[in-house]
Amino acid sequence: MTDTDRALVRARAGDEDAFRELTDPYRHELQLHCYRIVGSTQDAEDLVQETLLAAWRGLGQFGERASIRTWLYRIATNRSVDTLRASARRPQSLEPMTELPEPSRVSEPIWLQPYPDVLLEGLADAAPGPEARYEAKEATALAFVAGLQHLPPQQRAVLVLRDVLSFRAAEVADMLDTTEAAVNSLLRRARTALDTRLPAAGRERAPLPNSRSEREVVGRFADAVEAGDVEGVLALLTDDAWVTMPPQPHEYQGTEAIGRFLLDRAVSRGGPLRLVPTRANGQPAFGCYFPCPHTEIARPYGLLVLTLAGSNVAEITFFADSSVFPHFGLPRTLTTQRT
Repeated sequence: MTDTDRALVRARAGDEDAFRELTDPYRHELQLHCYRIVGSTQDAEDLVQETLLAAWRGLGQFGERASIRTWLYRIATNRSVDTLRASARRPQSLEPMTELPEPSRVSEPIWLQPYPDVLLEGLADAAPGPEARYEAKEATALAFVAGLQHLPPQQRAVLVLRDVLSFRAAEVADMLDTTEAAVNSLLRRARTALDTRLPAAGRERAPLPNSRSEREVVGRFADAVEAGDVEGVLALLTDDAWVTMPPQPHEYQGTEAIGRFLLDRAVSRGGPLRLVPTRANGQPAFGCYFPCPHTEIARPYGLLVLTLAGSNVAEITFFADSSVFPHFGLPRTLTTQRT
């Protein structure tokens, strides 16, 4: 009898420590899996708790035909798909940002949050399975997760299970209570739709995380933002750079359009932002704070995620929802007095 078998026997007898021994090794990867499907850090955390509770209650029905890991993925996937279908966990309407400059494009709103790199430790460098289509780094990037959010729920689930996690078609069919033919059909449609939304293959690769080249461009970007230097920010952008603001549909491309947008926001705020570095989705990011007038306190303003291409910035993604700050270990406020 293996250690897993012994832990399973104890867990079925009501031993919670044995259950944690069985499930804890998969907690972080399950949370990332749920996040990829639902696009929300908070929902993913809740879904993992629901998955583990359902597994604990249903342990007596676990037939050992599949591994514990596969069984947990089955529960987590179906919970995630159900969440997407339930309108109660999504805002019913979107308040548009008013008085913005003319955008380059108005896209379909997507409900998306950034994912803290601290939750990727030990996962991002894991080797993908033999049937995986995407490398682990690519499959955690913001562009990939954002692209997924445009797909119908079952297509998202099938693509992640097959092309990211490398489950076999038969395993995915069993997880979703459908046929292999249906899985293959969903996968073909999901691949076609996602390919149109991912960055062009010719884009220069981003520098390695925390490398000198990454630190240089990120540092120059932060200095320009904190100085209120719009021209300095524009000088770092690629010619086809984008600014996006999920879930807001307004998107800006190119230095001219982005310049108009940044100047408009600077005038609207009335002053520059303070930045605190962090990382999200394997990419450099900043918690943004706006100094309160007549005080020495700066309050959360939003979170910026940078997509780099070589020594330039190819995309700036801004999230106005500061509720994600605790997940990144970002402070509630900053003191603005300089030493």
